[in-house]
Amino acid sequence: MEWLKALHVISVIAWMAASLYLPRLFVYHADAEKGSVQSETFKVMERRLYRGIMTPAMIASWVFGLAMVIWAGFVQFSDAWMWVKLLFVLLLSGFHGFMGGQLRRFASDTNERPAKFFRQINEVPTVLMIVIVVMVIVRPF
Repeated sequence: MEWLKALHVISVIAWMAASLYLPRLFVYHADAEKGSVQSETFKVMERRLYRGIMTPAMIASWVFGLAMVIWAGFVQFSDAWMWVKLLFVLLLSGFHGFMGGQLRRFASDTNERPAKFFRQINEVPTVLMIVIVVMVIVRPF
């Protein structure tokens, strides 16, 4: 059980780090001229971050989290905090998918969103993380 918890926390940290960094890369990429060396460098950085760290970390977070729930009986689904946490983890997963869509737009040079948009959505994973951590640690209900 302790190994599952450790692996879950490690994978969540990696997922969150990537979720916070990718929108920041998009901020700078949105200001880069399409087809420029700088734009092409951002494409490589974004792809490697999303495919090499962010997606594997998300999958590992889900696998280790579900393993704790299913095999170890870590929580009861009758606990309200668990449902709130699960909702916000689903929202974070949706944000992950949205970032994948943005990645494809940048890769094909079809992004039309300004840097300001990515600066604003960079706060989304932080808000989701705060709710998730409060649900797990404080368990307010």
